Formats: sequence, structure tokens, C-alpha cells
Amino acid sequence: MKLLKVDFVEEAIKKSIDYIKENWEIKPETVSLNKAYGRILFEDARSEEDVPNFNRSTVDGYSVIAADTYGASESIPTILSLKESVEMGRISDTKVKSGECAYVPTGGMIPEGADAMVMIEYTEIFGDDEVAVYLPVAYREGVTLKGEDVKSGSTVLKKGTHIGAKEIGVLAATGYGMVKVFPELSISIFSTGDEIIDPSEKYETGLVRDINGYGVGAMALELGMNIMRHKIIKDDENMLITALKEASKDSDIVIISGGSSQGIKDYSEKVIDLMGSPGVFTHGLAIKPGKPTIIGASDGVLYVGLPGHPVSAMIVFDVIVGDIIRTIRGEKSKPYIYAKMKTNAASAPGKQTYLLARLTEEHGEWMAEPVYGKSGLITSLSQADGYIVIDKNCEGIRKDEIVKIRQLG
Repeated sequence: MKLLKVDFVEEAIKKSIDYIKENWEIKPETVSLNKAYGRILFEDARSEEDVPNFNRSTVDGYSVIAADTYGASESIPTILSLKESVEMGRISDTKVKSGECAYVPTGGMIPEGADAMVMIEYTEIFGDDEVAVYLPVAYREGVTLKGEDVKSGSTVLKKGTHIGAKEIGVLAATGYGMVKVFPELSISIFSTGDEIIDPSEKYETGLVRDINGYGVGAMALELGMNIMRHKIIKDDENMLITALKEASKDSDIVIISGGSSQGIKDYSEKVIDLMGSPGVFTHGLAIKPGKPTIIGASDGVLYVGLPGHPVSAMIVFDVIVGDIIRTIRGEKSKPYIYAKMKTNAASAPGKQTYLLARLTEEHGEWMAEPVYGKSGLITSLSQADGYIVIDKNCEGIRKDEIVKIRQLG
């Protein structure tokens, strides 16, 4: 029997990324800001202007020289001469001097000379050109200075940032009508096995619905990938060869679910090697579940053979493919949730162990409880909020120990 080329997760990811760096030419795609939501920023976004680009009022009221208001009270107000009413979007042409003020709406420009704002609630107009101030204000109170939010030339978002609603707001504020983002990678997904049928097909005893193709496909969509094809391939070596050759024409990554072990009908390793050099460079990961995972490449295409069991397949896709894509895009690592264990849990020393877990909140603290199930049981996925990552050098975890949990999907 041929020995598996077992790697630790870090080794397998490094081999894959090294291949990608040598064989993929990743060029940015420029999209309009209203098309940038959900994409990944290709380069640091820097502001070419100060934000705000003028001294701006944060309240509705009167711009003053703060020192003029010292000592003002309900019984002894400060009386100031009203010189101007500033309109929104207009440049003030007044210079406020001691004893003077100007009306400025929220967001309006502070006239030259003024260094604070008095809220309109603490003022009263006398006649046409005088304002009584009943409350003292501090220097720069109610004022946002030019460039106080963002300085021209400063970085507002880092390369690899996932562009969500708040990032769209930041880009809009700093003048980005067009944005450079990472191209959407393409993926083909093949579920293999004579027993596999589509969820829409009539179920018969002995058949299995295609869980992996749809589950992994959804995870690919979450990563912002384009699914070029999703097909079920029977246990036929020639059919798999034909499918991979077709997918290699337009896919960056090809996923084969099932056929990664060493049974009579497990063709994945052989077929990936037939695609060309370097072929398979990892067959076996020092993890549980998911040991029989295959990773290989040829002609710029990365091939990943996932285990047939749904839990294993989805965890391995997240740990391997997800991390590879996030790394090449410069994204932050997927965040963990830290929780206290409710029970003891065993692991497999020498292997990175991924243990499905459910989370509950008790007294303001996250608690983790393992979700156990026989290999391949899909109900364990529906009951889990994520999976506990247990280091390969750890023999297990104890009750009340703090563990890190990675959300799945």
C-alpha cells in the first residue's frame, strides 16, 4: 500500500501558497463604490484629503471666541454682536473678533477667528444683531478641526479588509468613487460516488444526497468565489479525468469531494497526478477529522480532495481552502470565540483536532460543550456553532479550561 504524504496543516497551507505565488498572477479589479460591498480591498486605502476639510461645527448654534463666554450665566449673560449666518456648503467670509459671533448650523463651516460653539439652547437673540450667551464654553468645544478625523495621506483601510457597510462609509468619506479589489476566484466542485444523488432527485435505499457539494459551495460563496460548476461524478476514473480537464480551463481551485482515501474506487490522487506537474504534494493531514485530504496542483490550478464525510469535508475546506484564500488576499485570520469548557474532552495527540461544539451564554460568559456524533452524521453540524481547535501537542482539554472556537460558515 502506498504511504500517505502526511503534512501538518501549516505545512500543507505553505506548500499551496508557495505554488500560488509562483503560478498565479493576481491583478486587481477596479469596481465602483456601489459594487464594492462584500469584496476584499486589494491595496491600502489612503485619503487624499483632510476629513473634514474645514473646521466644522458639531452643534447648531453660534461660533464664538471661547474667552468671551467665560463668566456667562443665566443671571449675567454675555452679549455678542451677530455678524453672519453661515449657510451649509458655503465658505464663511467673516472673521469673528472679540465680542462677535456667527450663527453656524450643525456641520457648517466655523468662521475664521472663532474657536468654539455655543449650542443654540443656551442663547437668546436680542433684536436683529445681538445674541445673549447664558453658558460658558471651552476652547474648541463643539468644533471638529480640519483633518481631525482623517489627515491627508493617512491610511484609512488596510489591504485585505473585507468591505462592509462601515468600510463603504469610510471610502465614501475619503473620496473613493472607484475601488481596487481582489478578483473573485473561480472554483469547480465535484462530488464523487455511485451512491451520490442531487437533493432534488428521488431518494432510494442505499443512495446518499449530495451534502458536500452544496455545503462546500455555500462556504465558497461566503469566501466571495465564483462557482463555475457543481457536478456529481460517478466512481469512474475516466469521467473524473474528463471533469478535471474541463474545470482546469476556467477554475483557480477544483474541489473533489470523496475518493480521497485508498479504497478500490478512490481515484482522486491518481487523477490529480495525471493533470500534470507537480501533481499531488500532500496526501494526508495530521488532523482529526480529515486525515485523507489530498492537495495538488498543475498548470496554475489548485486541486483539493476532501473527505467524503460532510463534517470532515466542511471543516477541512474551512481550515485549508479558506485559510489559503484569506492569506493570499492579506485578510485577517478568522476570529475565534473564547469559551469555558463544560466537560472534559479527549483529543488525538500528534494531530490537530477539530471538535464540533455548541455555545451557550451563562452569567455573561461563553460556555462550550462538545457535539459528539458518529462519523458522517449531518445532525452534528446543525447542532454545532463552530469547532474547538485542539493543538496537536495537547492530549485533551479539561472542564473549565478556556478554549478557542472557530465559527463554521
